[in-house]
Amino acid sequence: MTPAERADRGRRLRSEVPRSSHAEFERPATTTDPLALLIEQSKSRVQDLVPIRYGRMLASPFSYFRGAALPMASDLAATPTTGLAVQACGDAHLGNFGIFGSAERRLIFDINDFDETQPGPWEWDVKRLAASLEIAARENGFGRKQRTAIVRAAARRYRIAMNEFAGQTNLQVWYARADLDLVREQLSGRITDRQRAALDRGMAKARTRDSMQALDKLTRIVDGRPQIVADPPLVVPLASLVPEDLDLSGVEAERWRLIEGYKRSLASDRRYLLDQFDYDLSDMARKVVGVGSVGTRCWILLMLGRDEADPLFLQMKEAGPSVLSQFAGAPRFTNMGQRVVEGQRLMQAVSDIFLGWQRMASTVDGVARDFYVRQLRDWKFSLDTATMVPSGVSTYGEVCGWTLARAHARSGDRIAIAAYLGSSETFDKAIAEFATQYADQNERDYAALDDAAKSGRVLAQRGV
Repeated sequence: MTPAERADRGRRLRSEVPRSSHAEFERPATTTDPLALLIEQSKSRVQDLVPIRYGRMLASPFSYFRGAALPMASDLAATPTTGLAVQACGDAHLGNFGIFGSAERRLIFDINDFDETQPGPWEWDVKRLAASLEIAARENGFGRKQRTAIVRAAARRYRIAMNEFAGQTNLQVWYARADLDLVREQLSGRITDRQRAALDRGMAKARTRDSMQALDKLTRIVDGRPQIVADPPLVVPLASLVPEDLDLSGVEAERWRLIEGYKRSLASDRRYLLDQFDYDLSDMARKVVGVGSVGTRCWILLMLGRDEADPLFLQMKEAGPSVLSQFAGAPRFTNMGQRVVEGQRLMQAVSDIFLGWQRMASTVDGVARDFYVRQLRDWKFSLDTATMVPSGVSTYGEVCGWTLARAHARSGDRIAIAAYLGSSETFDKAIAEFATQYADQNERDYAALDDAAKSGRVLAQRGV
């Protein structure tokens, strides 16, 4: 199709799916209860960690929202969509945007969590971002007018950015990125002097968050070599998880297969770096991370290169089916680790050079599971919206809106989406109304989980 035909397709969709219809949200009576979805999702997780997951979700309505990607995907499946698919993040709340280091050693702002990525409606990502802004703004104590303005600003920035990308060449879209200097410039005039100073300190701190810093924080020297320090239940070394009667030679063989299989998913220059410079798996431990991910199998791997002062910390996270899969169709990858990695590479402007995947069967229970691998710390840093004034949160939401539009423009029909969105504020207003309604529903769902914890239906371990 020509650009004109693609634009015409987008405009025609307005009559089939009016932009104002995106304001609508009402959970159908036939939708599975959110608590039942969470309980079912937890069945495949490490059972002694599931109470930590519920406890973290109960910290606040926003914490609940972070862990409730599956219930929201179920809800979004009943909302209007244009049928224009993109590589969707699947969990595009504002906490999943942040800063990390590129291979060129520049600080980049981008989406940074892709556990749920797969092709799906672009509207679902926009609505999850919008709802997260409304919920976060409520926790900050902002008034309704302020909250509505924040959400509308993010939706407007998404819409305007998509129109800008629609007018660019494919390569211009592919090269577009937001480095931290641009983000700082946009935030600078809309945050307080104290917050600006905190941002500068955070940027400086981000550059120290690397494998050497992780080595100092997470290990101690035992018999002349660094070992990961236990901090149960959050950090548990592999040696503590292996049954006493298990043949340790099998565990060592599994560790070797893990690294060799992972290397095969890397580009040849990355494999060369790990092989020729003799990076060796020195230690590994299970580590609890995040909110929604708690209970999935997540490992940190300590690799040593030239000597003990040449560490590389990797994180290996279990990858199951995306929460979108039962509503948006099955992904094209059979390995869920590859699904995450390929989706991340498609959506991000630049990605971790050690991003890869692996499938392996555990010697403990014999179950084959998929994992993706990335650096544990690579200048990673997140902005704290909880301390921002309304104008700061608004600007941050706009940066997230631009970033999401750029990610969608790389994989979807940006011309058709832009033509559908148009130049009016109809879509922005509708998204703000949706966010308000969904935040109300989120509070009810949070209360239901709290009641379930108090009644004993679920076991929640708070404060961990």
